[in-house]
Amino acid sequence: MADNSAPVTIRTRKFTTNRLLSRRQFVVDVLHPSRPPISRAELSEKLAAIYKADKARVIPFGFKTHFGGGRSTGFALIYDNEESQKKFEPKYRLVRAGLKEKVDKASRKLRKERKNRAKKLRGTKKLKAAEPPKKGK
Repeated sequence: MADNSAPVTIRTRKFTTNRLLSRRQFVVDVLHPSRPPISRAELSEKLAAIYKADKARVIPFGFKTHFGGGRSTGFALIYDNEESQKKFEPKYRLVRAGLKEKVDKASRKLRKERKNRAKKLRGTKKLKAAEPPKKGK
């Protein structure tokens, strides 16, 4: 059975210091025999300890578990400071890290339908086109 306290080996390769984006970036190989894939939170803690960085600045992503289990490979970034992280990271990863609020908006289809209804009207009636049409009998 899977044991979450089993030892995990973390290896990094293709390590690069990216001065323009003020971060360190590398490929992470995680060996986790006899246990399920390691969580991103746990992985960022372990990488922060290895590279003496703040846990919040470590961003692991893109992990794929190899066939048969026991080994996962992904990518990780360690930013030098929070400003550069907010400046260069994609919004969805900032939301994951808790540095940004998720913006809730209508689905793509609803937005397109609303836009096309508004195209048919002129003047102040365009505001009414924003609401979906009322269903008849």
